[in-house]
Amino acid sequence: MAGPTTARRGEKKSPSGPPSSEEVRGRRLRWVRLPRRAPSRRGLIIILVLAVLLGAFGVWALYASDWLRLERVRATGTDVLTPREVVAAAHAPMNAPLVSVDTDALEHRLRARLSRIKTVDVERSWPHTISLKVTERTPELLMQTGGKFAEVDAEGVRFATVATAPKGIPLLEMSVSDSPSLRRFGPDRLRRAAVEVARDLPPVVRKDVRKVRVRSYDAISVELAGGRTVAWGSREQGAEKAKVLAALLKAARTARHFDVSVPSAPAVSGS
Repeated sequence: MAGPTTARRGEKKSPSGPPSSEEVRGRRLRWVRLPRRAPSRRGLIIILVLAVLLGAFGVWALYASDWLRLERVRATGTDVLTPREVVAAAHAPMNAPLVSVDTDALEHRLRARLSRIKTVDVERSWPHTISLKVTERTPELLMQTGGKFAEVDAEGVRFATVATAPKGIPLLEMSVSDSPSLRRFGPDRLRRAAVEVARDLPPVVRKDVRKVRVRSYDAISVELAGGRTVAWGSREQGAEKAKVLAALLKAARTARHFDVSVPSAPAVSGS
């Protein structure tokens, strides 16, 4: 019988088990990490020169070239005012570098010269335009003075005087010259209170309002079409007073005088 097979001399025996970790690491490709070379002095100088030239070119383009200069001013959002009026009041520095235009100064100039402007957003529109986005004040009440009418907005600000009263805007009558309320609250706050009363009125009533009269902060009344009057009191509890007034007008259609100054105890008279 043949004996067990023996390996020839000089031959390596095949591994009977998995390769060792040393053998695996030896079979892997090894990456040789090359040292990073720092930029040479000459390269640094070139980079620095290019950066300076680029910055100088940017400054020249913004301030000295004709590429980015103000050539047009555009106004939007106007109603009573015209775009031409707004542009003229802005008095923007035409042909100046667009980047140098003081947008805050334009805004302040517009609000000072045109009191009808409530807000204005001034924006650069590259490469040649300034845009003026205007929001106008709208009248809530009118004050008659010397045959003309001063418009009062929702903040109680008198912002413009017109020769003809706009349709549908009630009059405001201030009879507070001897009232302590004038010294305590001031005319602006009293006008604002009157505006709030007018705006708190029920929609079915608002179209019939002819006048809002202020005698003091706590004595505001409303005159309606047909000679009807409403004692409102102060501007407090406006929503509740509006509901009570709407119910009284519906229940007492022939009444002439309504008192909702104390909404929990309203009264009517003059039927």
